[in-house]
Amino acid sequence: MFIYNLKVDGNKLGKIFLAILFSIILVITLIVGYRVLGNNFFKTNDNLKGKKVYEITANNYTNVLKTVHDNVSDYVGQKVQFSGYVYRMLDFKENQFVLARDMVISSDFQTVVVGFLCECDTISEFQDLTWISIEGTIVKGDYHGEIPILKIERIQKAEKPSNEYVYPPDDSFVPTSTVL
Repeated sequence: MFIYNLKVDGNKLGKIFLAILFSIILVITLIVGYRVLGNNFFKTNDNLKGKKVYEITANNYTNVLKTVHDNVSDYVGQKVQFSGYVYRMLDFKENQFVLARDMVISSDFQTVVVGFLCECDTISEFQDLTWISIEGTIVKGDYHGEIPILKIERIQKAEKPSNEYVYPPDDSFVPTSTVL
């Protein structure tokens, strides 16, 4: 008869057991984390650029305007469309204008002009205060500091909307991504 004597060190066996248990917990945590966060957590928004045109409306106009101005880099490359009127300043270049809306700032309908600075080679065809509809891409530009500028790809004359005024941004608008 053959007898084999095996000596088991309890301290070493405990360490091996804890290492295996830790490895299993780590793998389970990684799998659950990946499934909970999903594939979107590990992707950039580079695939969004150039694919969809986001419409800006009178209801979200100033919220979008503020968000894009506050985070220019996050929105570079996104296409937007909206309407407003042509507004020019004396220090603008020939191809620059603001696609403007009047923002109501008081209860007696005092307004200020707000909008995105735009660049378009054919803007000279449109007079000041002419309502137009545009489609353009957000780029970084410089006008008394870094600001978003819309490079216009499509421009056409539009009718003055029934809701021509916009209202100040509110705290209820929370962008959940870099998609408008």
